[in-house]
Amino acid sequence: MELTDSELFSVLEERLYTAVISDVLDAMGHRDQVMNANLNALATGSVVAGRARTLLAVDYYEPLDEPYGTELRFIDTLVPGDLVVAGTNESVYNGLWGELLSTASKVRGARGAIIDGYVRDARRIKDLGFPLWCTGTKPVDSAGRGMTIAYDCTVKCGGVLVNSGDIVLGDEDGVVVIPSRIAQSVVQKALEKVAAEDATRSALRQGTPLSEVFQKFGVL
Repeated sequence: MELTDSELFSVLEERLYTAVISDVLDAMGHRDQVMNANLNALATGSVVAGRARTLLAVDYYEPLDEPYGTELRFIDTLVPGDLVVAGTNESVYNGLWGELLSTASKVRGARGAIIDGYVRDARRIKDLGFPLWCTGTKPVDSAGRGMTIAYDCTVKCGGVLVNSGDIVLGDEDGVVVIPSRIAQSVVQKALEKVAAEDATRSALRQGTPLSEVFQKFGVL
């Protein structure tokens, strides 16, 4: 029986983790689903899972009459379970995200955000309890520096192509993207692998040599 989105997110956040999901995706032939290592959680210990809602931004170098137009419309379409995934073309100039966008997103039920670029208002975002991953912080406004050009399109975030509807998991190790069409299968296989890892850990704690344990359970 398929898990509902709520059940899926709970299993990912409470029983699984990015490393085991990455291993399962590797075994299924999806070897490029983990985002770059420079994308890190803003708050230590953050964990989040949700369905990607993609946002695309580019650098811009002059004032705009409506600097936030597409971005505002995007935020107003968010629904519970959404996880913002923003591709900025790895900008170091365009500070796309801040506390007010985080507040608006959380109120609409968004579970968090993955921003492939800089953010600001870091302390306030942490205080809000809004899980967020980014490449760094910089206290600049995006107006006159960046422009959001589209949403719900394919974006490259942290080196991974992401589509709206994909399942995304972030934790202290990083961020992994599960294509939506295989999400149920990936989670089931990951649960099976975790069970094997638990058995391996138990055997190792009893002093069984690692080579014997690996031969028996086949996980490492």
